[in-house]
Amino acid sequence: MRMIFAGTPDTALPVVELLNTSHDIVGVLTRPPAPQGRSSRLVPSPVEQWGRDHGLEILTPDNLHHPSVADRLREISPEVCPVVAYGGLLPQEVLDIPPLGWLNLHYSLLPAYRGAAPVQRALLDGCTHTGVSVFRIVCALDAGPVFVQNSVEIFPEETAGELLERLSVVGAEAMMEAVALAEQGIAPAQQLCQGVSLAPKITSADTRLDAGVSSSRLVARVRAMSPDPGAWAMLGDQRIKVIRARLVADDEPLLASLVASPVPSQVGDLLATKKKLYWRTRQGFVELVEVHPQGKKPMSGADWGRGLPKGSRLV
Repeated sequence: MRMIFAGTPDTALPVVELLNTSHDIVGVLTRPPAPQGRSSRLVPSPVEQWGRDHGLEILTPDNLHHPSVADRLREISPEVCPVVAYGGLLPQEVLDIPPLGWLNLHYSLLPAYRGAAPVQRALLDGCTHTGVSVFRIVCALDAGPVFVQNSVEIFPEETAGELLERLSVVGAEAMMEAVALAEQGIAPAQQLCQGVSLAPKITSADTRLDAGVSSSRLVARVRAMSPDPGAWAMLGDQRIKVIRARLVADDEPLLASLVASPVPSQVGDLLATKKKLYWRTRQGFVELVEVHPQGKKPMSGADWGRGLPKGSRLV
């Protein structure tokens, strides 16, 4: 089928690449180039670069409500428009253009986790399963009828980045199936009214780590914010990002020997051995497996811990 693909980040690439094997993608709709690095040089999105590499028309409007956007889409005349993490709200005039609609890949089992950050919110909530949904976009937030849903297990120590990578692959197959169903004229199913939950955009407050919570909640926050934007805490006046952390048992041999020392540890204390670095929480300890100290490159927690003075605290 003739289609315009709408998407922006690299997680959209598995979907557009698979669609391109059997459909006629004639252009891409993506966010405008964004400033990156210290020079603030404008860099095209991964989807824009993919479109240029394939010689396609590139649409990067600043304002989707401008009449020229709908006019050009009508001229292109796509039959259907797959969407993956485009990053903008499509007005009704634009939604009405393709006869089969705009089909969006969402990284949750709708109606759960409607919104911008379904993967991160699922990890924050300690979920063990999530999934993908492909639905026809309507003006209400992620509320359109669903063509395809597939469930996915969340692995115990999986980060948001790792989970999103897996979901993108699963989602590519789901999008192919949804496009086929739409082409056959099979109607999508309306979402249930029960079980609706929201997944709002991640804020700076969501990234702040607090040793005053349980170990499981702290590790969940690290996983949800890794690799981007990164969860962090303060060592004095330095911001320390924690890239990876894991739960540890209280009777873990290395930890047990530290806890048995004459000086008791307090919440926020860092306890280092030659091979591991532990952080005291309200209910136990976590191991800081990988960290990113301010002004340095990412490193193992053990390597960073060896350079810390005794009595260091991360708060």
